[in-house]
Amino acid sequence: MIDAEGYRANVAIVMTNGQGKLFWAKRVGMNAWQFPQGGIKPDETAEKAMYRELHEETGLQPDHVEVIGFTNGWLRYQLPKRFIRKNSNPLCIGQKQVWYLLKLLANESHVKLDTSSSPEFDLWRWIDFWEPVKEVIEFKRPVYKKALMEFEPLLFKDFH
Repeated sequence: MIDAEGYRANVAIVMTNGQGKLFWAKRVGMNAWQFPQGGIKPDETAEKAMYRELHEETGLQPDHVEVIGFTNGWLRYQLPKRFIRKNSNPLCIGQKQVWYLLKLLANESHVKLDTSSSPEFDLWRWIDFWEPVKEVIEFKRPVYKKALMEFEPLLFKDFH
């Protein structure tokens, strides 16, 4: 779903292991790491899309995780000109995302990156909370920072 301004509706998933580390995944065949994310279909709520993407990209089921929180509204980023597909109609200039913070409840052995017919990721690891802002592709860094700033008090509430 692309809105009138050219932003594709999307969900992003930040998953913690309960010790402050975050799930970080490498895109298939690339040296590009990111959080799981994906588009919201016209008949889906953001939450339904999040659970679908969670399963497609990590193999996890709803009962494997607990929703700790989600962002207050859409977070947006624009694609660099080189990534914009000029022949697409409607034209997509970026993403608007609802971000979810999840806690993994199940054993991490439940993570399976090959449950869909075209896997997004081929490797994953746990990473320190602020590392994604430094490691993700540059144009996504501001939106990653905004999301993590919103989630930091939820995840580390006992430490403040």
